[in-house]
Amino acid sequence: MPKKHKARPGKTNFIFQGGILAIAGVITRIIGLFYRVPVTNIIGDEGNGYYAAAYQIYNIMLLISSYSLPIAISKIVSARYSRKQYGNSSQVFKGGLLFAFVSGGIVCLLVFFEADFFAGKLMSEQMSAIALRIFAPTLLIVAIMGVIRGYFQGMGTMIPTAVSQIIEQIVNAVVSILAARALYGYGMKVAALLQNDHYAPAYGAAGSTLGTSAGALAGLLFLIFMLLVLSSTLSELRRNEENPQAEPLSYIVKLIIMTAVPVIMSTAIYNISDVLDNGIFNKIMTLKGRGIEKTSIWGVYSGKYKLLMNVPIALSNAMSASTVPTLAASMAAGDLKAARRRTNYAMRFTMLIAFPCAVGLAVLADPILTMLFSGEQALAAALIRAGAVSIIFFSISTLSNGILQGINRMQIPVINSVLSLIVHLALLYVMLDKFDLGIYAVLIGNTLFALFMCILNQIAIRRFLNYAQEIKRTFLVPFISAALMGVIVFGVYKLFALFAGNMLSTLISIVIGVGVYSIAIMKLGGVREAELKEMPGGGLILRITRIFHIL
Repeated sequence: MPKKHKARPGKTNFIFQGGILAIAGVITRIIGLFYRVPVTNIIGDEGNGYYAAAYQIYNIMLLISSYSLPIAISKIVSARYSRKQYGNSSQVFKGGLLFAFVSGGIVCLLVFFEADFFAGKLMSEQMSAIALRIFAPTLLIVAIMGVIRGYFQGMGTMIPTAVSQIIEQIVNAVVSILAARALYGYGMKVAALLQNDHYAPAYGAAGSTLGTSAGALAGLLFLIFMLLVLSSTLSELRRNEENPQAEPLSYIVKLIIMTAVPVIMSTAIYNISDVLDNGIFNKIMTLKGRGIEKTSIWGVYSGKYKLLMNVPIALSNAMSASTVPTLAASMAAGDLKAARRRTNYAMRFTMLIAFPCAVGLAVLADPILTMLFSGEQALAAALIRAGAVSIIFFSISTLSNGILQGINRMQIPVINSVLSLIVHLALLYVMLDKFDLGIYAVLIGNTLFALFMCILNQIAIRRFLNYAQEIKRTFLVPFISAALMGVIVFGVYKLFALFAGNMLSTLISIVIGVGVYSIAIMKLGGVREAELKEMPGGGLILRITRIFHIL
């Protein structure tokens, strides 16, 4: 009989599935970017400030209750699927739903009935309580949706998650625009009646939050549909399982809690800085006699700067979600070599995108903002130019969190997040109170937070995985290629701006920039032919490169 060669499971699938989720993440962020433009134009910077305050509370409640459920569930399911324990994988799904209903239900009720406390006492933005109450039901919906997404991801497919994210964002966009316009008009009537002009942007912000709820519900319905479609296949796998050894539901729930809590804690601490930043910024600005302008300044920071910066960071979130289950499967099989290989691929793939995005946003900050937004542009552009480097740091720290969780070092990201947060808050207070740096203190503090996380996580990965990231192809080649792209993009924009409008000049510059970066990265050896084949759409790209003799 011919000798069978041992497969290297998950190599191609890992990159491909992660790429699909990354593409979906970027698409949803782009949709989010474009629908926030008309919403911002409807509710203004003040409305964005109210929305940001409500969203920060919603986000931290989501983080505490269920945000990391997809990662936790996928990790547990993946370990069982790699051992063909299909019945126990189904038990994990049932236990996850139980966890989601309890945790999501509790925070839903808490936010709804205590919205005034959270908005007024914690965030110093009483008017944002209107939007926060509309957010409340979404917490339960997202918790249930997170379990289903984690179940699919643990089985090795990111497609249901990717499609549901796109559906969720499309519905969110449509409803947000319509509801923001309708409720802003209603708020104007309330403002006239109560002689308080703040009601119009506050109700407009509430309309925008209604889109989030509607989008989440649409995404959940799609995932339920996918479960029904695949139910017969999943049932057959369970029936044909060899030597099934059922794990009690009580044990599964305990395991979910033990896995989910560290993930939720690390993610919550990692993201709670935005809530604390907002609260500290509002309080210190008020004490300094700048309480009137603080809401609009934060609206520019969250509604323009953060909105644009989060588009490329979506890639690292997607790659982290793809990395956790595949690393968990490698660790369950005792294959450290595969774990190190997948860590290398994930980091390199993430950096291939993070570097050009950081440079591109810094170079084209003014024209992109002019193309997308009305209102205050100078502050937003200055923030983007100053904070573009944080895209690199946040991408690395987010992915490294997922790597550590995937190799069963769940507590390390928690510890590193706490240490980084303590340093971040201390520096933020000093920069706000003593040096009066305003919103730039928040930007610098967040950048340093991400940098500290990068350093601490990389030390931990080196220690526990006996792994050191390759430098040249991961960091140096993308940096050089992105720098070259930035110079050419700047020149192209200035040239076309002499005789063409801002939008056309910006779009042409972006297209040329993508081409320049792609050619540079391949000519310098940042991406090889075999690696290109593993990426979504890599076959098409490879054919194009051969036509033009790039590779």
